[in-house]
Amino acid sequence: MMTLRASDERGHTKIDWLDSYHTFSFGDYMDSYHMGFSDLRVINDDIVKPGKGFSTHGHRDMEIVTIVLSGELEHRDSMGNGSAIRPGDVQRMSAGTGVTHSEFNPSSEDPVHLLQIWILPERNGLTPSYAQKNFSSEAMAGQWRLLVSPDGREESVTIHQDAQIYETLLNQEERINLSLASNRSYWLHVATGTIQVDHQLLEAGDGLAIRNEDQVASLTGVEDGSQVILFNLRRAS
Repeated sequence: MMTLRASDERGHTKIDWLDSYHTFSFGDYMDSYHMGFSDLRVINDDIVKPGKGFSTHGHRDMEIVTIVLSGELEHRDSMGNGSAIRPGDVQRMSAGTGVTHSEFNPSSEDPVHLLQIWILPERNGLTPSYAQKNFSSEAMAGQWRLLVSPDGREESVTIHQDAQIYETLLNQEERINLSLASNRSYWLHVATGTIQVDHQLLEAGDGLAIRNEDQVASLTGVEDGSQVILFNLRRAS
């Protein structure tokens, strides 16, 4: 079964420095039908104005993955990490027993567009940790590139959960297959551009929940540079 989560149906928070869309319930946006999907709890599609950002705040017992789509994001945390996150970078912060951090757009001119992703950990009380790697656009062009996995295979970023995150970049009429297994659940998120999944059109911000499927799905780019994120997750109840 494939279920569309349309971009314009997502929750929306807009304040003077932040424009954020929520695929699942988050903050003041509460939707009992969209509390998460398997272990995937949050996909926030954020645009932060120049010179603005998230002040120091705390997290615990969550695997937090940040993917920057355009612009640059500065990160600082209580573990002593300080880094710039740019397009192609994937950052994972395991909040575990507790961590504080801040995220800031250092540009005086350009907004930063990012996805903030929360995944439930395999267990609570983990030691907080941090990882960041860069993945070239060439490695994602017309093929699935593993970004995040529990075992770090293929030089992916490790995560404390039975979850894998892939990314592909598709140009117009470029096609890629997705092999599905009925004992797994999948979430497709179109980060930028437009694609077609079998006969269904998906635009930027759209999500597709896939359950109980044992087949090969076909993805085709409708616009050049369409960026697609795939979550391969434990079977959703």
